[in-house]
Parts: sequence; C-alpha cells; structure tokens
Amino acid sequence: MRLLLVEDDLSLQANLADHLKQANYSVDVASDGEDGLFQALETAFDAAIIDVGLPKIDGISLIEQLREQGGDYPVLILTARDGWQDKVKGLDAGADDYLTKPFQVEELVARINALIRRSAGKASPIIINGPIQLNTRTLALTMNGQAVTLSSSEFKLFEYLMLHQDEVISKSILIEHIYDQDFDLDSNVIEVFIRRLRKKLDPDNNYQLIETLRGQGYRLRSLSGE
Repeated sequence: MRLLLVEDDLSLQANLADHLKQANYSVDVASDGEDGLFQALETAFDAAIIDVGLPKIDGISLIEQLREQGGDYPVLILTARDGWQDKVKGLDAGADDYLTKPFQVEELVARINALIRRSAGKASPIIINGPIQLNTRTLALTMNGQAVTLSSSEFKLFEYLMLHQDEVISKSILIEHIYDQDFDLDSNVIEVFIRRLRKKLDPDNNYQLIETLRGQGYRLRSLSGE
C-alpha cells in the first residue's frame, strides 16, 4: 500500500515515514501544501496523512481541492490538541478521520489500516479468500491453515491483490501502489514477484489463483464461493 504523508515538521515527518515503512507501507512525503497537492493529484495513493497547519496551502484547502478534482482515497488529518475547529473543517472538507497531536504512531498505523480496509469494503483486519487468510495487522498469511512466508515486497503485492479480488490490475498500477516515487516503472520485478507468489501459494496450480491477462495485467481469483 502506498501512502502520501504531508507534514512540514521534518523531524516528525521522518519519524512517521520510518514507522509507516516498518508497517510495510511505501511512503511519499511532502513538506508543504503546494507540493502535497501536486503529488496527491498525480498519484493514485491508497491513503493520505495530511497535517492541517501547512505552509503555502493549508491542509484543509488541500483536501478540498483534492476532493473537487476527483481524489477519492481515504484521508486522515493531523491537528493540534486544541484545534477542534480544524477537525470539523477537515471532516467537512472531505477527510475521513483525524488524530490529535501528540499521538502514538501505533494508533496512526491502526487508523490508516482501518481506512484502507473500509475503502476496499473490508471491515476486519483479516482478509479471507477461500483457504487463504491474510492478517493486515500482524502481516501474517496462511494457506489451508499453514503459514506462508513472504518478503516485504511480496506481501505488499499480495495484500493489494487480496483487497481487489477478481479485479484486473495492471502492472503499472501494482507498481504505483506498492513502491514509492523513485521506483523504476520499467522493471520486470512484478513478474518475478507474481511467479514467487504462485510457487509459494499454489505450486501445483490447483486453484489457478493468480491469472495473467496478456496486455492487461493480473487478477486474483476469488475462491470464497468454492
């Protein structure tokens, strides 16, 4: 999952970005509202974390412009302890949740996890697809009750597919949602990870789990009805 973090306190920005990356997110950062708005409109993020008190363009205006121009992914705002008016304005502008500074990073991660799940129509941190169970909180994966070990990048890719079962997802979209802005979009790494996932989850191709649609992308079959 790929996040946008817009925070002008560079120390806090670096700290939050590090913790979010440890939670298996890819993170793009911006230090002012102008850059934040540009990135927010240029990339289909899975969620954004936006501080209210930003230079150049404040966080409320950023969210308003993002929503007006079609950006519909979840947004969490960061506000000052006594900024209840900012919370109201932010929610009215289109934010989905808020956190009051200071806060525990663990709560931020949990709220972002929940926002992304809800945006994909998943209420529980455990996503089930037939014999597959993926826990977005503990980053654990089982197949037929047996633990499956994935690398960080493999988990990110498979989590995105699990959140979008039966949808055709192009290679470019997978790269955009899994890696940050510095990643080489021409890399064949997605094909490599897809092969590894097939080998680890369905080595005998009994489930035909991940389909390749030539020229279109990949589709994770929903096995829930089987």
